[in-house]
Amino acid sequence: MKPKGDIKYLTATKIGLIKKKYCRFKKNGINYIDYKDPEYLLKFINEQGKIYPRRLTGNSLKFQRKMAQAIKRARHIAILPYVADLLK
Repeated sequence: MKPKGDIKYLTATKIGLIKKKYCRFKKNGINYIDYKDPEYLLKFINEQGKIYPRRLTGNSLKFQRKMAQAIKRARHIAILPYVADLLK
């Protein structure tokens, strides 16, 4: 009979290996998000054209708002599509 304190896992546990999220704009010192750069803005939208939330991108609130505004401006002048199937 196994002792109660002995726990076996099928896969190795990832204790202490969780990467901390960070704001890439603060880290790189970016103050302005260019709405005329569609390749950079594609990193923040999914295949359907929806904007990724902060919890997935790791952006701070200030830069998430700026990034969303830049994506909306790019959509308005037809650099990015509003809705797309398999955008990436």
